[in-house]
Amino acid sequence: AERAQAQIALALGNVVRKRVLSSLYLARSDTAAVVRQSAVQVWKSVVSVTPRTLREILSELVDQIVTALASGDPERTQVAGRCLGDIVQKLGDQVLPSIIPVLRDNLYRGDEYTRQGVCVGLAEVIDCSSKEQIAKFLDIIVKVVQDALCDEDEQVRAMAASCFQNLYNLVGNRVLDEMVPALLVEMEGDDNETKVRALNGMTGILSVKSRELLPYIVPRLLKTPLTISHVEALGTISGATGGTIHMHFSSIIPTLILELASFSEISDDADEEEEKEREEAVRLCLRAVCQNVDTTGVNWLISEISSKCTHDKESVRKEACWSLQAVVEERKKVADFYEQVPVIIRELLHRLNDDSKVVLKANNKALGALTSCVPAEELVTHIQFIRNLIASMVSDARYRKGGVGDGDFFLPGFNMPKGLEPLLPVYQRGILYGDASVRETAAAGLGELITITANKYLAGPFLIKLTGPLLRIVGDRNPSAVKIAIVQTLGLILTKGGPVLRAFVPQFQTTFVKALSDPSRQVRVEAIKALALLMPLSTRVDPLIKELVATSSGKGSNATTVETAGMVAIQTAALEALAVVLKHGGKKAKVAESIPSSLAAGRELLVTHEDDGVRESAAKVIGFACELLGTDEANNVLEEFVLEKSSNLSSCSLETKHGIACICRRVFSRSVGQEIDRTIYSSVSSTILTLMKDDKTMVKEAACVAIGAVLGSSTEVESTLSLVEKNMVACMDTKEELAVQQAIANGLCITARLQPGLFRTQEGLVLINSALKMAMSGAQRVQFSYNDFLWIALDVQNGESGLEEYLGLAHFDSAKKMQAIYSKVLVKIKGVNVDEL
Repeated sequence: AERAQAQIALALGNVVRKRVLSSLYLARSDTAAVVRQSAVQVWKSVVSVTPRTLREILSELVDQIVTALASGDPERTQVAGRCLGDIVQKLGDQVLPSIIPVLRDNLYRGDEYTRQGVCVGLAEVIDCSSKEQIAKFLDIIVKVVQDALCDEDEQVRAMAASCFQNLYNLVGNRVLDEMVPALLVEMEGDDNETKVRALNGMTGILSVKSRELLPYIVPRLLKTPLTISHVEALGTISGATGGTIHMHFSSIIPTLILELASFSEISDDADEEEEKEREEAVRLCLRAVCQNVDTTGVNWLISEISSKCTHDKESVRKEACWSLQAVVEERKKVADFYEQVPVIIRELLHRLNDDSKVVLKANNKALGALTSCVPAEELVTHIQFIRNLIASMVSDARYRKGGVGDGDFFLPGFNMPKGLEPLLPVYQRGILYGDASVRETAAAGLGELITITANKYLAGPFLIKLTGPLLRIVGDRNPSAVKIAIVQTLGLILTKGGPVLRAFVPQFQTTFVKALSDPSRQVRVEAIKALALLMPLSTRVDPLIKELVATSSGKGSNATTVETAGMVAIQTAALEALAVVLKHGGKKAKVAESIPSSLAAGRELLVTHEDDGVRESAAKVIGFACELLGTDEANNVLEEFVLEKSSNLSSCSLETKHGIACICRRVFSRSVGQEIDRTIYSSVSSTILTLMKDDKTMVKEAACVAIGAVLGSSTEVESTLSLVEKNMVACMDTKEELAVQQAIANGLCITARLQPGLFRTQEGLVLINSALKMAMSGAQRVQFSYNDFLWIALDVQNGESGLEEYLGLAHFDSAKKMQAIYSKVLVKIKGVNVDEL
């Protein structure tokens, strides 16, 4: 080997020999195993003492290594790095004084590829050196690593982070003590370029040792008032510490939110521009934190923000809402916060009842961001939770101290421009694509939202958005609970919308008429109520009347469903609907046959049909038809159905007698009743008094209600009272059937409606005292009926004047009882629907 070395030197010259041996040694670290093995064999054949030869060729070998490190070729860089590590292991202290200055000089003089290569080489040097060896050059190495960490090239910084990791593993916290204070000082300097470099360096260190450094750095960055440089640094640092920064959210999030809240309190115009810049920097920092935190920290983030949603200061609540908006917007792509959606929904919905307009606006935007960033199919799984939260909040607002009770209550968060917009997609999704349970919840919940929103915030286009999906699915094969919820909500929309919905009248009408044939009684009842609400908008009632008349006789377009729902149920519903249409829209009828055909339909079923519900509904239709057609028609009806048949009452069937009582009640409870021929009126009164003594409870019950209508339509009240009072008082007895006791109460309610003030006169004293006795001693459901009568008779809704009138006439015992029931019961009654009596 020695002779070979001499021959090589002689043949090549010393310079070329060093270059060849350096290349050969470099090949010993090649990535290919075959090359490495061949290089080692050749080296051994020509070199006898490796350390001595390395010392001889060191300068040339280092130059080749640096050139390879700076090549930009990843493979050559890797080979050079390995070779450098190998040299350090073999030569140690002898080579370090030569290598480290060369690497340092190349870091400052070379391009980005050279700097990248220097970092790779330095990492290998540190990794292959002992702690004692590195300690001798620590000042130089720390400075080199620090400058590399601060480099403007991202790739250089990434490789420098690897150097830092190796250095920290070797010498421990000393490297942090050397670097971090210097970088912090530079970060707080005035020169922007220096601050950016220092921030790069700090970010690189934190990417390796965030857990150890954040407790030291975060408090310094959060000193208030926050500076732009500090919040920018915090935002940048969050990108490198996503896995650990959440451990410091208890200090970071409150500080940022409180700082944002403080900007709303600044009024000095001179500082306005500067403060706007600072505010924008804080917002960008908070967004960066929201974006960069790892999935494991999202629940910490949302929890900290939520704790500020109930703060005493409105500015803090506003910024907490904005922060929740920032979370959902920044995490939209990652979509890792869905488990926390109920928490976000809870906090935002609770803010709907906030007393600050700025909070409501911020909350509305946050809700809008939530429903736009989270798919509707995900949010719809929380629709029952949303409904329960709103119901609980509304209930609390109504019944807490100072609340409105059962009066109108409008939730502030919905009563602002586009207040309902954010939640609409969730409810629409539930209505259109949910299962039966979700559809029911969505439809009913939508109705509840409409109830707590004032009309002026339910603009035309918005109501149309609500109406479309409901009308689209109401005809599907839905369970009755879903149909009930949908029809009820459509009724609310009609109440709120008014003329805006006129274009939808045909669809509404078709929907409600079809629902009259539904197997569920409650669906039919809701459809009838909805038709009543539709009438003010409808301009063509004649086709509707025609269809209802046909349906009531079993010949309508819905006849195919009769078998499933039952003829009686459909006839009853059709007649009830017909009565509602005549009551609310009969005057709009333009075809001459419309009202008479309704009257004919009622006549056909009044005394012949075997079902009492059909007879009662038919009587209702006749009552409203007579009111529209006038006194002559009413007289004819009473002559035909009462006078002709009452001549031989004893031979009349149960159905006939019940029909007579029903028609008398319905005709005399309308305004046309007072215009009836007095001869007919007298005969009818006698007939009803006779029926009140009938042995069949159904007949007796109907007659007891009818006598109230007869008394109410009297033009000579005193004489009529003397005729009927004894019979009415006799029926107000606890020994009578409960249905009869209630019927008399209902009849008295009709009288009180038609003859206001009658029971606050001497003539009506006997009846009201008997009613008072029943209200205090009868069965509970009977008491309720008599309480309703007393509420109407004393005109409780207009104050205590009615009670005072009564007290001026009554005896002491009766007066005392009336005062007691008035204060304990009557004043608490919200209202009595007298129009239905």
